[in-house]
Amino acid sequence: MRGNGYYDGIVPSTPVTDLQETPAVPSEDPGGDDRIGLFIAGGVLIVLGWGLALSLNLALHATAPSGGWTVGPSLITTHLGTYAWATAAFGAVTGFVGVVLLLVARGAPRGPFVLPGAEY
Repeated sequence: MRGNGYYDGIVPSTPVTDLQETPAVPSEDPGGDDRIGLFIAGGVLIVLGWGLALSLNLALHATAPSGGWTVGPSLITTHLGTYAWATAAFGAVTGFVGVVLLLVARGAPRGPFVLPGAEY
């Protein structure tokens, strides 16, 4: 192979090394309680989705005065525009995913509470 990128039939004298022979991060031992992370993730998604994106969004539009509120670069009025509906829909879906994570966590087998990287 020459420097111009064309193969000229000459085989390199040094062997090619696979740089991904070993994983960059050692694998963790199984046996920890995966439910804790699922409960936390589900709760955060419910709070952000239903609490912030859905409830707060709709509450701000419902309580906005007739002239609207200027919050940073945006204007919040009593009219629900495309962005408000999209945010509400995204929040509803996010909260639903949080509920699914909580249901998965309830059905997962219980394991010992172990911090990542700790010996047990």
